[in-house]
Amino acid sequence: MDKTVLLIGLLFFVVHANAQQLDNQENRFLNSAEKLLATDGRLIIGGYGEAHFNQPLGSEIRRNGSLDVHRMVMLFGYRFNNRTQFITEIEYEHVKEVFIEQAFLQYRINNFIKFRAGLLLIPMGIINEYHEPTTFNGVERPLIDKYIAPTTWREIGFGFTGDVLPASLKYQVYVVNGFKSYDGSAKLSGKNGFRKGRQKGAESFISSPNITGKVEYYGIRGLNIGLSGYFGKTQSTLYDGIAKGDYAALSKADSSVVGISMLGADARYSLKGMRLRGQYYLSHQSNARQYNYFTSKGGTPNDLGDSMTGYYVEAGYNVFYPFGKMKTELITFVRYGAYNMHNSVVAGSTKNDAYNTKSITTGLSWNLARGAVLKADLQFLKSATGSKYSKVFNAGFGVMF
Repeated sequence: MDKTVLLIGLLFFVVHANAQQLDNQENRFLNSAEKLLATDGRLIIGGYGEAHFNQPLGSEIRRNGSLDVHRMVMLFGYRFNNRTQFITEIEYEHVKEVFIEQAFLQYRINNFIKFRAGLLLIPMGIINEYHEPTTFNGVERPLIDKYIAPTTWREIGFGFTGDVLPASLKYQVYVVNGFKSYDGSAKLSGKNGFRKGRQKGAESFISSPNITGKVEYYGIRGLNIGLSGYFGKTQSTLYDGIAKGDYAALSKADSSVVGISMLGADARYSLKGMRLRGQYYLSHQSNARQYNYFTSKGGTPNDLGDSMTGYYVEAGYNVFYPFGKMKTELITFVRYGAYNMHNSVVAGSTKNDAYNTKSITTGLSWNLARGAVLKADLQFLKSATGSKYSKVFNAGFGVMF
């Protein structure tokens, strides 16, 4: 039933969009890094940030709210010449943590092909590439982009990107480092999915390369459709130092990794004051049974699922649209989503219904100006083991420049 709702929503995007005229640049979205790349000038500076208030609600138990400067990010770009550019993104999280989210060199081979190398965003779905707070509704990012495609997901690699303008297509294809699944302890699980396996380019190690790619079609006015994929094996420290003829050690190392085949589909559509978007992930993990037993604790096997799935569909409307052209937008929206970290489990394991969660988020996004937004929403969450939804009120602001 849930998958049927998603497919109907995506079909709705396509059917209504086909009535619109072709405008092959209107729906080519740019994130912060790509905006810097498209800007003239030798040294370019940009940034984004957001602060959040989260208050759990309940009639039986009183809980404190939390306040957090969740992230403040500075981006720097440098143009060496008309073909060669460098971009880096420095993020401060929770005031006290520092991360590098992107750091890559780009070389334009011709108008259709650009070579990139460095710390790259994995092009899965919408949010991992377009995660600036002014680009999505809701204070917090969608839940499927926390565990299945764990935003912000980035690894070191190289590859090609570009646009085939006559076909209104944008493409990306990269060879990258993969998730770490074992470095003395298990990093993947049913509860956290792949999130703790991100290496983030921080003293990362590699035992086998992975391939990722995405194609976006933006040739119909108001519509952007994306198909993405990620394929390869996780990384393990147990491969380091193995003699080439030591088959016992190699077999042990093989038990510490899983194969990942992840597919994604997304769509964004706008018509007058209406804003629609949807996203879907399906990931299959091979060798999960061996991995779970190898990383067992106290005789209890790990609980990484054999497959994971997640989706959401969202509808929004700019209530200022009927009043003509205004410099601000007030978007009211509702998002329905679900993710299941135990979509399927290996033989001999039992599905944990606590990992099967549904969410409803509804709220407002007030775009005060281009690049500045105030947000508030109410989020309802319920796992398959729960009898009622838990509620959280969220509020915050975001900027992007």
